[in-house]
Amino acid sequence: MKNTGYILILLLAACLPILWMGCTRPSTAELPDDPTSLANFRDVIIEHLDLDLTVDFSARTLSGTAVLHLDNITGTDRLILDTQDLIIQRVTRGEESAPVDYRLGEAVQYYGRPFIIPITPETERVTVEYTTSPDAPALQWVVPEQTASKSSPLLYSQSQFILARSWIPCQDTPAVRMTYSAVIRTSPEYLAVMSAINPQSKNNSGVYHFKMPQPIPSYLLALGVGDLEFEEIGPRSGVYAEPPVVDRAAWEFAETEQMIRVAEKLYGPYLWERYDMLILPPSFPFGGMENPRLTFVTPTILGGDRSLVDLIAHELAHSWSGNLVTNATWNDFWLNEGFTVYFEHRIMESIRGKRFAEMLSELSYHDLEQTVEELGPDNPDTALKPDLAGRDPEAAYSSIPYVKGFFFLKMLEEQFGRETWDHFLGMYFQQFRFRSVSTEQFEEYLTGTLLSNDQQLKEELRIDEWLYRPGIPGNIPVVESGELTRVERAAGSFTNGGNPARIDTTGWTSHHYIHFLQQLPDSLGVDRLKALDDTFGFTTTDDTPLLRVWLPLAIRSGYQPAFPRMETFLTSVGRVYLIEPVYTALAQTEHGLQEARRIYREAQPLYHAMARNAIERVLETSG
Repeated sequence: MKNTGYILILLLAACLPILWMGCTRPSTAELPDDPTSLANFRDVIIEHLDLDLTVDFSARTLSGTAVLHLDNITGTDRLILDTQDLIIQRVTRGEESAPVDYRLGEAVQYYGRPFIIPITPETERVTVEYTTSPDAPALQWVVPEQTASKSSPLLYSQSQFILARSWIPCQDTPAVRMTYSAVIRTSPEYLAVMSAINPQSKNNSGVYHFKMPQPIPSYLLALGVGDLEFEEIGPRSGVYAEPPVVDRAAWEFAETEQMIRVAEKLYGPYLWERYDMLILPPSFPFGGMENPRLTFVTPTILGGDRSLVDLIAHELAHSWSGNLVTNATWNDFWLNEGFTVYFEHRIMESIRGKRFAEMLSELSYHDLEQTVEELGPDNPDTALKPDLAGRDPEAAYSSIPYVKGFFFLKMLEEQFGRETWDHFLGMYFQQFRFRSVSTEQFEEYLTGTLLSNDQQLKEELRIDEWLYRPGIPGNIPVVESGELTRVERAAGSFTNGGNPARIDTTGWTSHHYIHFLQQLPDSLGVDRLKALDDTFGFTTTDDTPLLRVWLPLAIRSGYQPAFPRMETFLTSVGRVYLIEPVYTALAQTEHGLQEARRIYREAQPLYHAMARNAIERVLETSG
């Protein structure tokens, strides 16, 4: 297929770029309904947020004020905000000092309580004095024993999906973007950092000032406070971490500037000035969280060999897909994650080569097949756009938006050619930057540009099936990796009685070993697992993604030498992706379920609320 005509169409589509400074705000008609928000953001919008919060480690609270600067689009007489367990002390309006009456509506399962404040058509500012609950699910108060230093506590926030409302009264929907500034007050022995322009060292006052000049949705509001140090790793990147970790993290992520340059070459300039990373304790529930200017990162990828830095490529890619162009609702989550997985693979292809990228793609395909098999091919949650009305977005979380979204975009790349496809993506990020987009808006843009409004081509590519129907479409790209073929031959040889010491693992990374283990039978004899363990040291490895696969195999096979490591692992790591499969394997037998519950009781204080929810679902389902 010739690309010239398509590229011309895309260039024409770029003639009206939308800049974040002074850009026209979408009309209320463009704002989608968000079933996970109780706010009236279609009537009145928060344009800017001013925070002034004091950190109290002993009480496990944040307290202070949130000043909300409003655009009352429809002239409504009330502002409705999202809240969860906030203790409201006082509300004032505009320049008035007298408090106004407000009320908290009835609690709605999963979504908190609507916070209803009377305003006038002329109201431009509302000030809320409040304190967070010690159990706010967005805030993890890490005790000294659970930190790397073992001497100082640490606080971090995790606002995605709908947890920002538990530490800030806000319109907790990705449809609304706002700028913000903040003053964070803490002890001088700690450094505070946010998803904003950050300090790089402690001061004597413990008072830190922040500014985020680009508009962001509420789920990207982020805060970290603790005994942190900063180390520069590039002209616009660095790492924040506890003193025992900072040098190791700086070495591990030394390729970050190279990744930024590759990403810019692909899809346009990096528009957030700096890309820094905060390395958190092992309790952090995600691999990474793409908070703008300051990605939050799990320490479980500090393998000492840079083999797991594709996670950093993923979080960096979010600076375009997610932070720059954001899913309008959590029903549209694939617009964040599917694009980001595709972008991540392109970055890694440039840095590690095509064979490595092909391996990532085939691994993604196996992940998609497994997820669809587990959920069921007719399960509506296997559509790229599910329906989360009345549901907790966490409960519907799976790899579907990531890997099915990736393969949808890869299918389009193969259909139109990489050159045309890259032009389309570049124009998409340009056209919609600093805006929130729904699946329907993306579909309309895709149809009007890349597809040239060709309805027959749209049907041939099964666009509707990809976006709105469950299962795996028949035109999914076929991916074959020579790297994985080699691994699968090794696994087959071992399964048939081969000696693991004779396996040629030259050039193997963590991904190779994980795929090797995934090709083995669900359970093996204890002698066979011992042979593997003696050869490769799986039980004693610090490679946590590998343990995610090895420990369930050991549990199913009754390989007792791995059980102490399993318990240590579950009581020291809180990343849901890593621990959920281990709990699931334990919970599949009556004795194992009892063990899982015992270990969970011990580990529960370590876990973030998101991890607790995930593990409790496993234990309740198994019970």
